[in-house]
This record gives sequence, C-alpha cells and structure tokens, in this order.
Amino acid sequence: PGNVPQPVHPSTAEYVKIRIFPEDIKGRNNMTDVKINLTFDTFSVQNPFVGTTIKKCIQKTLEAEGVNVSCEINVLVTNDKGIHAINLASRNIDKPTDVLSFPMFELTPGKLPEDWNDYMDPDTGLCPLGDMAISLERAAAQAREFGHSLRREIGYLTIHSVLHLLGYDHMDEGPQKAQMRAREEYIAASIARMQRD
Repeated sequence: PGNVPQPVHPSTAEYVKIRIFPEDIKGRNNMTDVKINLTFDTFSVQNPFVGTTIKKCIQKTLEAEGVNVSCEINVLVTNDKGIHAINLASRNIDKPTDVLSFPMFELTPGKLPEDWNDYMDPDTGLCPLGDMAISLERAAAQAREFGHSLRREIGYLTIHSVLHLLGYDHMDEGPQKAQMRAREEYIAASIARMQRD
C-alpha cells in the first residue's frame, strides 16, 4: 500500500477486483470497479474468511456511500506488533491499535465529489482512496471482549476504515462521531452475519 509501511516479507498479496452497484440520482444502477490490494504480512495467519469479510465490507460500504467511480484501496492485515510499528512511524503513537486509515484525499462525509476527474490516477485510471491496516490480533481480542464474532469485529473495523477514507471522522465526541457511528451500524446491519449479536 502507498502510505502504509510494507512488511519486509509479505506472505501473501492479492489483487481483487470487485464490482459495486451504487444508486445514482435517477435511481438507476451503475456498475463500478474497485481494486483491492489485500496483503497479509508475515505476522498474520491468512484465513479465507478474513479476506472475504474485508472485501464484502469494502463493497457494501462503497455502495452505501454512493461511490460511483472506479477506485483502489490498499489493505494490510497484520498483528499488534505490525500495527504498533505503523502507528509509531506514521502518528508518533507508541502503542498498537485496532485499525489505521490513511485517506488519500480530504473528502466531505456524505458528500462525495460530483466530478472525480481531479482525483484520478492517470497511470491506473482509478481513484486511489487510500490505505488501511488492521490488526487481526487486536480484532480477535476485541471480539472476545465485546462478546461477538471475529467476523463482525473485522467487518466493523473495515467499515470504520473505509468511512475514514471517505472523509468521516470521530475526533469530536459530538456530531462527527455520532454521524460516523450511525453509518457504521447502518452498513453493518445490511451485511449477513454482521448484525449485532
């Protein structure tokens, strides 16, 4: 991924192309391609449901937000040690976290650009929305703590991160956070096995 430091020896990296079907203003479906570069670093055990969950949640979040441009997202699945190193290098915070998001652009939440031309990468023909890193180790611990499935926790973290790439934030404890939480719950509720337990 572009902004996220890469593992020294990635164990697997896959390029996935999915299609999203956002509703346009007239209510007709448009088909949009999304390129997901999914990397499991050497510290993570690749599990098929992890990649499937991440891809499905990216797809559903982009659809729910009405993204109607071919785009690209880089995802790194790591553990606490890996995300700790990224957090220290990128934010000067010396501890692990569950998910980090690195938006490529400063977008307005809920108000996507009408014209994406200025955002497109001329080499790829895609809009690079940004990068995310997820700690699988932290996700498993939080799933146990909150009493729900690992699938739900990974999905929730993915939805949360994609919303950050689309301009949402929760730096305040008021309207911004409430807006983001409402979107997270709405999107999670639309995905099979992602509803609250």
